[in-house]
Amino acid sequence: MSAAAPVGIDELLERVRTGYARVTPEEAYAASQAGALLVDIRYQALRERDGVIPGALVVERNELEWRLDPLGSHRAAEATSHDLRVVVICNEGYASSLAAASLHTLGLHRATDLTGGFQAWKSAGLPVTGSSPAAV
Repeated sequence: MSAAAPVGIDELLERVRTGYARVTPEEAYAASQAGALLVDIRYQALRERDGVIPGALVVERNELEWRLDPLGSHRAAEATSHDLRVVVICNEGYASSLAAASLHTLGLHRATDLTGGFQAWKSAGLPVTGSSPAAV
């Protein structure tokens, strides 16, 4: 049994992103207005520095799968179904792609991520507040 050839991060990102359609800031905003769950996976220092998206669920990356698995014992109250529309948001749209792919593995087939991350959201002039809620 031989090990698979190493894959660089750029190639890995390309591969995982073929599994779902990423969304623009405007599409993410519209999805949230239609009931999608925005999930901010940025660490606290970035949230404190740049602010947060009102209504977004804050779940730091290292807890994401435990909090969003509808079958998990540590799930967030918002993790109600595998059919839940989830938009994962990191700072610039890289870590969120890997996170969305991981959620797909858990059966959250409607998970996606925000192209350009929080920085693109903020640059688009979409709502941001200065307060940083604690992660769930």
